[in-house]
Amino acid sequence: MIPSEASCPLPREGEKEAGMERRGKDGRGAGTPRNGRLLRRPPARPARPSLPAAAPPQPPSPVPAAGSRHPAPPLLPRHEAGRLRRRWPGSFEAMFPRSHFSGEVRRAPASACSRSRLRAGGTVLLPSMLMFGVILASSGLLLMIEKGILAEVKPPPLHPPASELSRRVGGREVPGDFDHEVLRDIRNRTIRSVCGQRAMPRSVWELPAGQRRTLLRHLLVSDKYRFLYCYVPKVACSNWKRILKVLDGALESVDVKLKMDHKSDLVFLGDMKPEEINYRLKNYYKFIFVRNPAERLLSAYRNKFGEIKEYQLKYGVEIVRRYRKNGGKSAGDDVTFSEFLRYLLDEDVEKMNEHWMPIYNLCQPCAVRYDFIGSYERLNEDANHVLEKVQAPSFIRFPERQSWYKPVTAETLHYYLCNTPQKLIKELLPKYILDFSLFAYPLPNITSEFCRQ
Repeated sequence: MIPSEASCPLPREGEKEAGMERRGKDGRGAGTPRNGRLLRRPPARPARPSLPAAAPPQPPSPVPAAGSRHPAPPLLPRHEAGRLRRRWPGSFEAMFPRSHFSGEVRRAPASACSRSRLRAGGTVLLPSMLMFGVILASSGLLLMIEKGILAEVKPPPLHPPASELSRRVGGREVPGDFDHEVLRDIRNRTIRSVCGQRAMPRSVWELPAGQRRTLLRHLLVSDKYRFLYCYVPKVACSNWKRILKVLDGALESVDVKLKMDHKSDLVFLGDMKPEEINYRLKNYYKFIFVRNPAERLLSAYRNKFGEIKEYQLKYGVEIVRRYRKNGGKSAGDDVTFSEFLRYLLDEDVEKMNEHWMPIYNLCQPCAVRYDFIGSYERLNEDANHVLEKVQAPSFIRFPERQSWYKPVTAETLHYYLCNTPQKLIKELLPKYILDFSLFAYPLPNITSEFCRQ
């Protein structure tokens, strides 16, 4: 219950002055015992601007009205202000000038009566509610950063679900797809910044021979529709190859139930002469589709070592023999995810299998200036955008996922990463750091707090 003004009489003038003289820095009377011992005053500090001791009491300033252009400065506790100033000296001084801290003019602790007068809008300088909210939020944010709490806060996804994205009406994109525009802008700015560095390649011919050969083997050509597509395994490349075959007349429909032949009836840029390569790189529409690197690795692991006998024999047997004690009898079908990541850690990036080679090394986005970078997370929308851009026939649509396909969900990725040694993941990340940074994917959260959820 808030005391009324009648039950809280104002102190007399003489009592007010005497009380201010008796109170020390911590609000007690000078020399007041604490735990049975006399307090010793701390050494004097350099004087700060304060009211002259002999000055008569000044009339209190009125409380600023709501919407005032000059709200009263907010007050933070001295110990809190000093600690935050030491932690962030530059930015904190800019955010909170020294005159905004309590202690410049010492005040006695507020009693219940004085608090009631504050609520009544009376006698002490108060900040406006807006400024108070800003200061409270800012100081709270700094404390959260210091305590590491923000590391546990999940950022908003850069790749929103397809249900939240804009619709296409009459071949035009409906306005409002703000998240995707932000993502596209982040990618473009990052690629320009990274690829603008002096050491980065600016054309296909500046690449070492091995890297150039890998790139040209992954650039598929459609001369009829004048585009180049850099295919990335485990990013819906089989369906894109179906579309290329339909566009070139080698396949009747994208829905034909045939095992995909990844070589026949496809034209690769690497099979052409240098002048033909240059012409197409300069004049054709170029696009690529990307995927979260951690999710892509898990998809490759589950598919190749869980389903494909050829990969179990070619890679699985060697991985188990190399990283497991007494693993010589394995058939390669029981490779653990941790063993797979240890294998990637020891493997030369340029000699990796294309299914787990970094996207950067496959498609070289600094050497080739792609006109469009699509996301696996919004595959249908971005694929339709590309088909419209290259003026493909209206009956051609992007194929539906096969019924046997097992998608990598966020929960599945969470499970595998949290059951893998953190040190191993942290050591492997540098090999894929360009895929994370250039294409605006967040690094995997493998903190103990997150994995306990």
